[in-house]
Amino acid sequence: MKVSKKIVRLGIDLGKNQFHVFGIDASGEVVQKKKLKRKQLLDYLVNSLPCLVGMEACAGSHHWAREITKLGHEVRLISPQLVKPYVKGNKNDYNDAEGICEAVSRPTMRFVSVKSIEQQDVQALHRMRQSVVKNRTALANQIRGLLGEYGIVMAQGLSRIRTRIPEILEDGENGLTDRFRGWLAQLLEEFRSMDQRVKAYDREIKQLYDADEACRRIGAIGGVGPQSATAIVSTFGDGRQFSNGRQFAASLGLVPRQHTTGGKPLLLGISKRGDKYIRMLLIHGARSVINRVDGKCDKRSRWLQSLVARRGKNKAAVALANKHARVIWALLSRGDSYRAAV
Repeated sequence: MKVSKKIVRLGIDLGKNQFHVFGIDASGEVVQKKKLKRKQLLDYLVNSLPCLVGMEACAGSHHWAREITKLGHEVRLISPQLVKPYVKGNKNDYNDAEGICEAVSRPTMRFVSVKSIEQQDVQALHRMRQSVVKNRTALANQIRGLLGEYGIVMAQGLSRIRTRIPEILEDGENGLTDRFRGWLAQLLEEFRSMDQRVKAYDREIKQLYDADEACRRIGAIGGVGPQSATAIVSTFGDGRQFSNGRQFAASLGLVPRQHTTGGKPLLLGISKRGDKYIRMLLIHGARSVINRVDGKCDKRSRWLQSLVARRGKNKAAVALANKHARVIWALLSRGDSYRAAV
């Protein structure tokens, strides 16, 4: 009598409408290899015994991880670049699923924590704000470029758009045609509309910050405000997927790249891995601290003053952002409150 073997580990290659699964038993023998449509995936898993399910951290992966976890399976998400070494032969969906199945079994593999739907809401808010800010900057550059064609040169900066464009529209002797003035007025209205959207997003971020205890705890650090705090908590949660603060800082690309061979250590510039948005927020926050450090005599300020004198403001800002990242990890993972140095 043929005995069906139990699947203990399952790799799923996610797609938009089609999913490829690859399952093995306790002895490592291939038990399942099939293609499923989107609506068939949960029906397939609900009829399967609980097992370890691996997926790449990609679009939709957190949604599927939450749904599959409800069915009693253990779900682990892996960054795609960590799966690639385990893919054998040419790339196809079945080989990808097999590579995921193999990668998820590695004891030293690093996994991505599954985000809750609330975390995804906050991330979506940040992404929408980031998009509007980018489009506003592009519009400001377009306005300056168009005016330059008419011999009107404006200084850089969003504040110049807000103050100079109304003056240019009212000046009847600057050589602009009535037709172009109408178009310029439309661009100014579009710019002001983007300003209002950014302010609305900022208000919502502040409300989320005030309502979240973890955000308020890390927001007590100088240089970490509501925007940085909500972005970090929505991305990393309590941070316990990292063993220490250095791993957390490394995940943000704030530690040096290493190129060591033959016992000769060589440290290069920062790796710039991980979430560049959060890294940008931490570095900009560090710059704001450095710009206000002159004249202060506490321990951190003296360290920053010495570092700026030796290495310059840019490297000092990265060093301070690295320090902030380690402190943030300690506060999130241990539930502590920030205690500023006397």
